[in-house]
Amino acid sequence: MADFDWNTLRAFLAVARTGRLTAAAQRLRADHTTVARHIAALEKALDARLFDRSPTGYSLTVHGERLMATAEGVESLALAAQSSLGGADLSVAGVVRIGAPEGFGSHFLAPLLPELAEQHPDLEIELVATSGLVSLSKREADIAIALSPPREGRLVARKLTDYRLSLYGAPSYLEWAGMPRTRLELGAHRFVGYIEDLLHAPELDYMQAPDVAISVKFRSSNLIAQMKAARAGAGLCVLPEFMAEGRSDLIKVLPELVGMDRSFWLITHTDLKDLARIKAVNGFIVQAVKSARAVFAGEGEAGSPEA
Repeated sequence: MADFDWNTLRAFLAVARTGRLTAAAQRLRADHTTVARHIAALEKALDARLFDRSPTGYSLTVHGERLMATAEGVESLALAAQSSLGGADLSVAGVVRIGAPEGFGSHFLAPLLPELAEQHPDLEIELVATSGLVSLSKREADIAIALSPPREGRLVARKLTDYRLSLYGAPSYLEWAGMPRTRLELGAHRFVGYIEDLLHAPELDYMQAPDVAISVKFRSSNLIAQMKAARAGAGLCVLPEFMAEGRSDLIKVLPELVGMDRSFWLITHTDLKDLARIKAVNGFIVQAVKSARAVFAGEGEAGSPEA
């Protein structure tokens, strides 16, 4: 490989992580034919087939699996070199992808992004607000907001904040079904909650009450959908207070008897943490959460009529 081209390894990593040429091309901001050409060139240079092609996408062969560790090592060295040579003097520019739970991402973070854009005009932010998980190890995002710290991988985590969840219902529903006065009376109500087999984190399993038989009549993997259903009168719903408080179309139910606390964690890959653009976005998120800590703790109002 006398004429080794780093772009061929970048293409290899992108295809290995996404499983598709088109998705890899989007990630690299290149044409899919260019990505395919890089993969073909790398396979020819190594004299080895790196991927099995099928209608469902690309999967690594044994040779591809062996190359993956080496390619990620080269990638880490390249990022480390960029960071150490430029350090804090690197311009805050380029793309930063943030993966976050849909409540935090859509309700809290998205409205603040214009302020971040004003501070750093050359930044491009991609927000993946999802009910699932994003993998930093697979470079599905550069920064992740999660409900718990990572247990493995070359990742750096810091706790952002605790947040409070409470039980809410729409005025129309409570007028029809009646306001429960005890936990046992919750057994007569219908609930809105998550689809159990699509739960991506145990922290989201709210519907296990040892003293009450909860009846969930509407389920969604998406928290925004749950909140909209509850506002429309579908039933009682456990919601983060930073999303629900201050709304006229939701009433807190049994605030002294029903409630729980969870946490948000900010996670970054070790290879990226010192890049100027990553440090800038991390710092912005940390400061924004710090300024709203009372809201996350359920001591302020964050609800908005548009949510």
